[in-house]
Amino acid sequence: MDRGLRDLKREATGQALAEAAFELTRERGLSGFVTADVVERAGYSRRTFANHFSCKEEAVASVAFGGVDDASAILAGLPADLPLLDALLAVMRAQFTEDTLVKMRELMAMAQQYPTLEPHVLRVQQRMRHTAQEVFGSVAGDRYPAIYVPLLFGAVYGAVMAALEGTLDVRFGGESDLSSASMDYNSFLDMTFDYLRRGL
Repeated sequence: MDRGLRDLKREATGQALAEAAFELTRERGLSGFVTADVVERAGYSRRTFANHFSCKEEAVASVAFGGVDDASAILAGLPADLPLLDALLAVMRAQFTEDTLVKMRELMAMAQQYPTLEPHVLRVQQRMRHTAQEVFGSVAGDRYPAIYVPLLFGAVYGAVMAALEGTLDVRFGGESDLSSASMDYNSFLDMTFDYLRRGL
């Protein structure tokens, strides 16, 4: 079997298990189910679960990867000379759909409600950020000073986290329970990157 296909199948299996664990947490709360319930719902064995996750908390947190496409594939379709800031904006628009962001916001609320979930959510967030930063670092090459990519990612990550945590009044997708003054996600991205272009 082709290695690429094998990796895709593994990722799909992990995502199915993560989705099942996330849905069970929604329905029953984190203490209302066990690993056996996750594998039954997803249609896999306990051994398969153990090959992907160490516990149900890790599975729940991993749902954040769902719907997030590989940044490398998105970047491959962009002009090679596109400024890094514009490339990052294009990737964020493609990767972080409003549906994905709603799920991430819900996951962060779950982490506040269930303390054992929080370190796993933080680990997933860190992994996502570092993976993306490495990809953009390789794309940036020697076009920018070494400090540029980490600073750029720190600024963008901080802004997105503020939106997800509710520090900024940003509305994702079909959310209707926020104030009428809420900013929609695309306007938030435009404003954030406009500030970055102008040097804050």
